[in-house]
Amino acid sequence: MKKLPTGLQVFEHIRRDGALYVDKTDMIYNIVSDPRRQYFISRPRRFGKTLLCWTLNALFSGKRELFEGLAISKTDWAWESYPIIHLDMSKVGTSEGVDGVRRSLAFQMKYIASEHEVSLDEEMGIGEMLTKTIIETSKKHGKHAVVIVDEYDKPFLDFFTDPVMAEEVRNILRDCYVQLKANEPHMRFLFMTGISKFTKAGVFSKLNNLNDLSLDRKFSTLFGYTQEELVDYFAEHLEAGAKDHGITVEELVTKLRNYYNGFSFDGIHKVYNPFSVLCFFQDYQLSNYWIQSGGTKVIADYMKSRHLTVEQFRNVPVTRDFANSPGDIDTSPPENFFYQAGYLTLRDPDVDSFTLDYPNTEVLNSMSLLVAQNIIQHGGAEFMDLRNPLMTALVSGKSERIIETINRLLASIPYDDYVGAAKQALSYSDVEITTQEWLYRSTILAFLRGCGILAFGEMHNNQGRSDLLVIHRNVPWIIEIKVARDGDNDAKAEEAMAQINGRQYDAPYQSAKKLAIAIDDKTRQIEKWIVL
Repeated sequence: MKKLPTGLQVFEHIRRDGALYVDKTDMIYNIVSDPRRQYFISRPRRFGKTLLCWTLNALFSGKRELFEGLAISKTDWAWESYPIIHLDMSKVGTSEGVDGVRRSLAFQMKYIASEHEVSLDEEMGIGEMLTKTIIETSKKHGKHAVVIVDEYDKPFLDFFTDPVMAEEVRNILRDCYVQLKANEPHMRFLFMTGISKFTKAGVFSKLNNLNDLSLDRKFSTLFGYTQEELVDYFAEHLEAGAKDHGITVEELVTKLRNYYNGFSFDGIHKVYNPFSVLCFFQDYQLSNYWIQSGGTKVIADYMKSRHLTVEQFRNVPVTRDFANSPGDIDTSPPENFFYQAGYLTLRDPDVDSFTLDYPNTEVLNSMSLLVAQNIIQHGGAEFMDLRNPLMTALVSGKSERIIETINRLLASIPYDDYVGAAKQALSYSDVEITTQEWLYRSTILAFLRGCGILAFGEMHNNQGRSDLLVIHRNVPWIIEIKVARDGDNDAKAEEAMAQINGRQYDAPYQSAKKLAIAIDDKTRQIEKWIVL
């Protein structure tokens, strides 16, 4: 089996080490050979942006030997070497505030300039340093410079919870990046990457000459792995993984597709998160690798402070203008933030619209876990205090333990705080229920998914849709929820079970358990339940 490039981001290292490389150089050739020479693309973290930057670095360095056997080696690319100015903004230190950002950025500029034997004065501003480096480098080599800026937005995203600091850092970067437009005559090629899209009011307010590839359908699979790439490039790893799981390769591919595929940057083509795929092939565990790789506390605090739930961001309609320019990531509404950060992806493209939804099970379960933890901690409990008895009860089939756990969950919900989330979600839905009923369902669903349980809401059959379908250890549970408003808990539980039976919600599932519950409107607890 070919060595996996886990943790490797430098193209030259991957190729010289003989590690697995998924060939994207056909699309890279289309970019670098186009008459347009200044580009930007946004993608979520851990999607290979840095690898692409180092691939471009090797390409414009004329290192032809690294590309032997790849698609671009069969083209008319000239393999000419150019002077390269490669800025990695993820290396800019932010722990010492704005002054630290300036010092760190100046240090990186001086280092790059010294590589090209260009001297920079201490009193120069960052923009002046960049200008002199581009012009002098171009003169020394007798060729226009290639400028690569990786993770352009990382410094100010580190301050996105502090708007004042974020704006100060944004101004520093704006003064730097505006020089890229001013020095276009001295550049052969410019390529910039980041997580957030730029806006006319943001960092790129004066840099309007970039060609944005973020939603370009021709490059929608430039990052990530397509289904075909997974099967073709990882064939031996799939066989080993299938053997480890005791299933067929086809069955493993289905599991991986459900768990890690689904990111879409044009609403049509879907790709796997490459980081999660590589991590899976390291230990063959279906885990939430991507969200665990960084930023969980920031996301959890963001959701907690705004009282956000998971279900309010399912199938959210947005315009094509929103997708193209959703606004500054640190000041936009939550759906804009989650879209740019990669937690929501594009679906169902129309002439002038898309919908937003979670890309796959990994992201949905991870976000559900964060929401459930926030709600449970609000009630003074710990997540594992509820998760462990629930998992045990689902295996043993003890419905009273399931009800006890759900009641502890319901008691933790700060209902007044989440009214806004419920109203937003219901505005996108055709389900006619109250905001309180929606909170019951969405909170239970988030908790189940956060536990790693296969759980679905509003599952359709030809006679209607059940509230919840839960599958654990291959045992399906059909759950119907009713709210008792006048103390009629017995009648509501019986109504719920009659609905399950009458509409045959359990028909598609062999040996399904049926659980009908009535939640009292006043106590906000399950007061009556029936299990069959």
